[in-house]
This record gives sequence, C-alpha cells and structure tokens, in this order.
Amino acid sequence: MLTATDRYIARLIAIPLTSTLVIAAMLLVLDKMLRLFDFVAAQGGPVSVVWRMLANMLPEYLALGIPIGLMLGILLGFRRLALSSELDVLRGVGLSPGRMMRVPYLYAAGLALVNLAIVGFIQPYSRYAYEGLQYELRSGALGASIKIGEFANVGKGMTLRIEESFDSGRDLRGIFVRVEQDKGQSLAVTAARGTFLRTDDPDTIILRLSDGVLVQRSAKLASPRILSFSGHDLPIDLPRIESFRNRGGADRELTLPELVRVGAADETEPKTRNEVRANMHFRLVEVAMMFLLPLAALAFAIPPKRSTSALGVFLSIVFIVTYHKINQYAEAMGATGRVDPLLALWTPFLLFAALIFWMYHVAAHRPGGQPIGALEMVFAKASKWIGKWLRLGRQKMRHAL
Repeated sequence: MLTATDRYIARLIAIPLTSTLVIAAMLLVLDKMLRLFDFVAAQGGPVSVVWRMLANMLPEYLALGIPIGLMLGILLGFRRLALSSELDVLRGVGLSPGRMMRVPYLYAAGLALVNLAIVGFIQPYSRYAYEGLQYELRSGALGASIKIGEFANVGKGMTLRIEESFDSGRDLRGIFVRVEQDKGQSLAVTAARGTFLRTDDPDTIILRLSDGVLVQRSAKLASPRILSFSGHDLPIDLPRIESFRNRGGADRELTLPELVRVGAADETEPKTRNEVRANMHFRLVEVAMMFLLPLAALAFAIPPKRSTSALGVFLSIVFIVTYHKINQYAEAMGATGRVDPLLALWTPFLLFAALIFWMYHVAAHRPGGQPIGALEMVFAKASKWIGKWLRLGRQKMRHAL
C-alpha cells in the first residue's frame, strides 16, 4: 500500500519523467525525419511514406528514450526534494533512502517490462517493416514518381524518360521508352503524351501512350520495324513485395526467443552465432541497467549543501549515454568473435553496477556524503573563474567605448 509520501514522490517523478521521454523521442524523430525526407525526395517517392517509416522507427526511439526518461524523472524529483530540504525532513522522521526507493523502483520495474517488450518483441517487427518500406521505395512498388528529364529504370529491362509532367503526374509529355526483350529483341517508343493507369493486378500498371512511333529491332529482322500509332498500351510489371526477403535477415529483426533458438542451433555458423549472441546480450544488459538507474539517480540528484548546482543532471546524461555507447562497442566486439559476447557485454554492466552501488552508498549512508563532491568543487571553481573572466571582459569593453 502506497502512503501519502509515496504518492507525493510519485507525482514529483511523473512529470519530469513523461516530459523527458516525450522530448527525447521527439528529438530523435526530428533528426530522423530530416534524413528520411531527403531519402524519399531522392527516390521520388510520396511524402506519406515518411510518416510510415517514422512510425516503424518509434519503438527503437522509445527503447533509447525510456532509460533516459527514467533516470532524469527520478533525478529531478529527488533534486526538488533536496533543494527544498524536504529530503532532510523525510530522513529526519525515519524514512530511510532505501524506503524512499520504493516508488522509483515501481517506475523502474514497469518501464523495464515495457522496454523488454519493445526490444524483445516489438522492435524486431517494426525494424523489418521499416526495411520493407525502404525496399519498396527503392524498387518503385510505392508508386514513386519518375523524375522529369532523367532516365529511370522501371520494370524488367525497361528504361523511361519523360520531358514534362502535369496534373500531379497524370498528364505526361515527351515520352521515350526502351524495352529490352528476350532473344536480342528491343523496342523503342516515343510518344507525345501518356498517362499511367491502374489494372486489376496490383503488380502491373499500364502506360497508355498517344501519338507516337514504335521501333522494333530483332536479329531476325533485316531492318527495324517502324509503326506509327495514335494509341498504344504498354504494360509495366512492378516489383513484387513478396520478393523482399523474409524477416530475420539481420539479428535486429529477431525476437529474443528467436535469438536464443538461432544461437543454440547446431547448424548456425560461428560468425552468425556470435552476432546473434552479442545482440541478445546487448538487449538484456540495456534492460537490466534500468533496475540500477534509481540508485544512480539518487546519487546524482543531491547537490552539496547551500548549492543549487545542476552538475549532477549533466553528469547523469553523460553517464547513461556513455554506458549505451560502451555497450554498442562491446556488441561489435562480441559479434566479431574477438571477445566472448557474454564477457563483452556483462563485464561493463558489472563495472557500472559497482560504481552505482558505491555512489548510492556514499549518498545514502554517509552523513553529508557527496559522491560527485570533488567534481562539484572543480565545477564551482571553474564557474567562478569563467564569471570573473567575463566580468573583466565587459569592463575592458566599457573602458574601450
């Protein structure tokens, strides 16, 4: 049963946690959105595909944002308690730091389960869907528009060039088509106008041409066969979406049970086994670290007495980003087989866990303990020096004026 104090702490954590999670996800989405717009524009595809691709990337961004949101949510909540001296009051009435960790660990357990579901089961499917959209866009199966004035490959052995386009691509002018056929045959077509038409077969469209000339060449023909026409339909086979590879072409597209099964299979090649095991342990250590973040957040949250320094907030972000980057490097090392994936991923976890437990012990069980006290002193002296330097600079500018 949660007490009134627990509910109060829960409210203090909830707002910064939610805000940080939303902001982190939005920043990642905006960064990816710009690159996707460039990619889709280069491929000549519809803008709507950008939103579909971003939706499939959202689970990956949430997997990155949830640990950051959890860390900063707990940190900012306890920082507010520390700055208002409420933390001292709570400890004075007998509420130990371990007891105050009840609510943060409820958040950590819930978000860890969510993150495990994302990285273990949701993200592999969304990643595969994202790769499928990229394939469709490159292959033209999404109805990507033909770039005006450029030669484009459409369908099997077919090259198309269009001089002008009107009415959102429904009215085409100055069309040239070349089709390479079997047995050395080729077909070249020029037409004044044309338009794309749908058919009952979703894998085939019709290019209806008007007022043009068709030239057919073949080894069996002594001279090219030339035909003028007022109307001619040219079928174009679109790439079939079924031709895209099955899910599992990359280890990031496998769920956790699938990673275990592939890694334990006798027929799995050693290189693939290392890659699969490294990715599996990478996902597990990322989730496992979430159970230590409440302890780290408390250690970073408490500034020195009579100080409002925000150095702990900055260091907490550096801490969690550094751990993530080390895990990425360790995964790459484990995937190459140079280091056993188990040792490569769990050794950094144990080292960071030891550091977190030490920081928490200093902050929670030593009177006036400040695990980042030395850094706080350096930061305070550096801030004073910079402030003094800026004041001297302003004074010199006034004298110069």
